[in-house]
Amino acid sequence: MAKSVVIYSTTTCPFCIRAKQYLKDNNIQFQDIDVSENHEKAQEMIKKSGQMGVPVIEIDGQIIVGFDKEKIKEVLGL
Repeated sequence: MAKSVVIYSTTTCPFCIRAKQYLKDNNIQFQDIDVSENHEKAQEMIKKSGQMGVPVIEIDGQIIVGFDKEKIKEVLGL
């Protein structure tokens, strides 16, 4: 079953771009939320992660802060 993947990001963050490319390369569908455009979602991200930095990746409710490739791989079971 496909996992629910949400990435909180900005268009200018290099780690966000890499994280999204990594997900695409592995054929993982994800919802991309641009927190620089959406203040409400930025607050939601901070509440979930305790972090203001991006990317914050949520996979089935599990929060990964930053582009931690090993952790992403582990949580997605790649």
